[in-house]
Amino acid sequence: MTPNLPVVCLLALSCTVAPVLAQDDTLPPAPDTPPPADTAPPPETGQAPEPAPDADTDTEAPDAGVSEPGETPAAPAEEPPGAEPAPPEDTAPPADDGPAADDETDAPEPAAPAAPPETGTDTTTTDTTTPAPAERPAADLPAQAGADWPFYGGGANATRYSPLDQIDRSNVGDLERAFVYRTGDMPEGTAEGKYSPETTPLKIGDDLVMCSAMNILISIDAATGEENWRFDPGVPNDAIPYGASCRGVSTYTNPDAAEGDLCATKVIEGTLDAKLVAVDLETGEPCEEFGENGTVDLWQDIGERVPGWYAVTAPPAVVRGIVVTGAQVKDGQAEDAPSGVIRGYDAVTGEFLWAWDLGAPDANRDGPPEGEIYTRGTPNMWTTAVSDEELGYVYLPMGNSSVDYYGSNRFEAENEYATSLVALDATTGEPVWHFQTVRHDVWDYDLGSQPTLIDFDGTPAIILPSKQGDIYILDRETGEPLTPVGELSGLPKGEVEPDYISDTQPYSEWHTLRMEPLEPKDAWGFTPIDQLWCRIQFHRANYEGYFTPPSSERPWIQYPGYNGGSDWGSVAVDPERGVLVANYNDVPNYNRLLTREEADARNLRAIHELASGETSGENAEGAGDPQAGSPYAIDVNAGWRNTVTGMPCVEPPYGGIRAVDLETGETLWDTPLGTARKNGPFGIPSMLPVKIGTPNNGGAVVTAGGLIFIAAATDDLFRAIDIETGETVWSDKLPAGGQANPIAYEVNGKQYVMVAAVGHHFMETPVGDYLIAYALP
Repeated sequence: MTPNLPVVCLLALSCTVAPVLAQDDTLPPAPDTPPPADTAPPPETGQAPEPAPDADTDTEAPDAGVSEPGETPAAPAEEPPGAEPAPPEDTAPPADDGPAADDETDAPEPAAPAAPPETGTDTTTTDTTTPAPAERPAADLPAQAGADWPFYGGGANATRYSPLDQIDRSNVGDLERAFVYRTGDMPEGTAEGKYSPETTPLKIGDDLVMCSAMNILISIDAATGEENWRFDPGVPNDAIPYGASCRGVSTYTNPDAAEGDLCATKVIEGTLDAKLVAVDLETGEPCEEFGENGTVDLWQDIGERVPGWYAVTAPPAVVRGIVVTGAQVKDGQAEDAPSGVIRGYDAVTGEFLWAWDLGAPDANRDGPPEGEIYTRGTPNMWTTAVSDEELGYVYLPMGNSSVDYYGSNRFEAENEYATSLVALDATTGEPVWHFQTVRHDVWDYDLGSQPTLIDFDGTPAIILPSKQGDIYILDRETGEPLTPVGELSGLPKGEVEPDYISDTQPYSEWHTLRMEPLEPKDAWGFTPIDQLWCRIQFHRANYEGYFTPPSSERPWIQYPGYNGGSDWGSVAVDPERGVLVANYNDVPNYNRLLTREEADARNLRAIHELASGETSGENAEGAGDPQAGSPYAIDVNAGWRNTVTGMPCVEPPYGGIRAVDLETGETLWDTPLGTARKNGPFGIPSMLPVKIGTPNNGGAVVTAGGLIFIAAATDDLFRAIDIETGETVWSDKLPAGGQANPIAYEVNGKQYVMVAAVGHHFMETPVGDYLIAYALP
């Protein structure tokens, strides 16, 4: 899978896991400007430095002007008529498919469900006996995007597919920037180094609606970028958990509202300080009938308020008039952590309807008894759910328990539901079925991707990608696999908790993004000395495949690492061509469990023992997490990076993109994603556009024009790829990292594609506040 580059190119170009922060491809800064009338003011933003002249050979699409917060966009700049197409990149051969505190109260004793089956596929169907509330009729929702992009995943089915074909392979080289809008939300003060916005706007009617990193809700004109309104809920910096992220928003139209009613259609977001906020789609005014003046407090019944420990970063699901949300619980802090409870609220009034607390599902269905709280430390859903309006089900990609790398203290319900796709009846909050992808997960292989709904051989189905690379297709109604699922057995159990590590694990026989296991000869370095150092580290570590159990006496290699495989960018599906498109990471982690004595010597303390905001965003997840309450802390070297050069101890490619035949599961093509232009040893960008495959975060959009649009990689390029061949046919330099999912939409017969260039602290790409729309001249 390594590009066939001369040795001199590898020495000069090989990428680190992420590039340096300071870059030169910036647009003019967003100046301080007055906000629109009757809206909350935009955040004050500092002046960015003037951009330096370009030093690389990649092309930049002509720019039609920058629209600042509250400002009508500038007239199009007089520039060349179109962006030059990127030079074709060779396609790699197909891979083998191989805050005041509440009174603290002890959590109720969890009721442990029956243990999951030990063999076969981990699909469990649950009898629903609790009476359902009044039946809510199914709304008529578009399964796919069209002129609009009304859902985070495009249409209700979350395929990230657009039927628009005005932009196609014959004319994509003529794309130019239609407008550039800047949100004005840039990190200040204690938020510096903690921004990872991951923003995907919605397009509804003539407007785009979005949230910024700090949850500022914004509406702009979809054709010009002119700002319509903004609403700032006032989220404080100390609410940032690991990073300031708001992947998107949701909307709900009240079928009983009269035309012109305020909040007949509302925009709903979850915030970093754990609130649901609802505003009117047309005006941005708070929906006063929703909760208290447009806000529902999700800290209710969670326990002590510790800013940054409990946050919402994903758009909520809305099904049958019910808003369903989970929350992110910051990883690795303590076993006694906020609950991973899933809750449903009335989309009109914000009234609490039900809770699914897997530790006390019956006792806490209507909320905990007075004076009690939801079960602490249970698996959470930090990512984006998808729902089936007709069935009334919401599908929850569940994470792990609050302590990721030690499991012997977990109770049976945690073991049953962690790292599972759970189908809930959204009208009652009761589980219908669940499918577990990792048993007794001690690898942080939580489910990060939003699932996708498809029709598979005539059966309503759901596609489930995973961080370990396996892709499953399940019956949407029952959870039964529709593609073959195999069973690994005789797995290593290690010395730390051999009685807890599962003897067996499921895997997909239909398709996996996972590569072949590592061998000592795969240890790699920038120089022969680095290669020798990495090979020594390989021999110092335990490694017995991707389910190598955690260890303390020696490090262990986890491959793939916790970034996947697939992560929150999810997959895209072209239902007309029958093609699934998946971008992926292909880098290991190098981990070790730390004894309590080692953790104390390093002063590793959980978030509730620290000053507010003291540690959020300062290091990669797991890079010194205390895991309080368990016998071990955890130290993760994400990407297994050489401590001197900053480069991984395996050779590139470190990420790729692949097309898969939906009918057969066969790889159609696979190619590295990302160039070396912003990557290099010691964090020095090479500025050379050689495709080597970089780590990536964010997903793709597929269009009927035969194109895949994706940014995601750490080279700060937005590119179009031919879906038939995998060849890059156009690219544009972004002013900041493109770690976000793009969209496609239409206004007055004109097709646009858009991406947020907002950067990402973990990926070490430059942070920005840009939304860039492209169209044909």
